[in-house]
Amino acid sequence: MRGVVIAFEGIEGSGKTTQAKLIYSFLKGKSLPCIYTQEPGGTAIGDKIRDILLDVKNKNMHRKTELLLYLANRAQHVCEKILPELQKGTIIITDRFSLSSFAYQGMGRDFSFKVVSRLNKFAVGNVKPDFTILVDVPVSIGLSRTELRSGNNIDRLEKEKTEFHQRVRDAYLKLAKQAPKKVLVFIGTKSEEILHNEIKERVIPFLKKRGILS
Repeated sequence: MRGVVIAFEGIEGSGKTTQAKLIYSFLKGKSLPCIYTQEPGGTAIGDKIRDILLDVKNKNMHRKTELLLYLANRAQHVCEKILPELQKGTIIITDRFSLSSFAYQGMGRDFSFKVVSRLNKFAVGNVKPDFTILVDVPVSIGLSRTELRSGNNIDRLEKEKTEFHQRVRDAYLKLAKQAPKKVLVFIGTKSEEILHNEIKERVIPFLKKRGILS
C-alpha cells in the first residue's frame, strides 16, 4: 500500500509546526508507520541548504537564487526521503511542502504561479500532498509569536517586512480557496488543544478511508 503525504502550511508563527508534531505523535501512538520531516531541511544536504536560506547574513540573496535553493532542497527531500517512505506505506507528516513555494516565492517574491509550478514539477515529479493543512493567523499575531519565540535570533525570512508576510498569507488563502478539498484551513488563534482536536477530526476519517486506520 502506498503511503500518504500530509503537509502543514502557514505563515511564520502560525503554529503549524506544533500542530504537525502533535499529529505525528498521535499517529505514532496508534502504532502507525509515520515520520515527521520539514522544509527547508529534511535531509543532510537539505539542512545545509536550509542554513544558507535562513542565514541573516545572506540578505542580498536574489529571489531567483532563493526559489531555486528551495526547489533544490525539495528535490533532494523527495528523492532521498519522501519517495522511499511512500513506497514503504509510511504516513509522511511534512512541515511545509510545495504550497510554501507558491506563497513565499510566488506571491511573496512576485513570481508567477505558472513559473513556480513548472519548476516545482521538475523538482518533485508526481509527488503531491494527499491533503494540506493550512494553519492561518493574522500576520500581526504570527510575527509577535515569532519575536517572542526567537528573540534576537530571527532568521532571514522572519526578518522580512510585514508587507511581505501579508502577501504570503494572502497567497495561502487564495490557493486554499482554489482547492478547498485539498487545502483545509484551520484558525490558528485557537488553543493548541482545540486546534489539534479539530485537525484530528479531519485526519482520522481520511486515514480510515484510505484503509490505513481502522
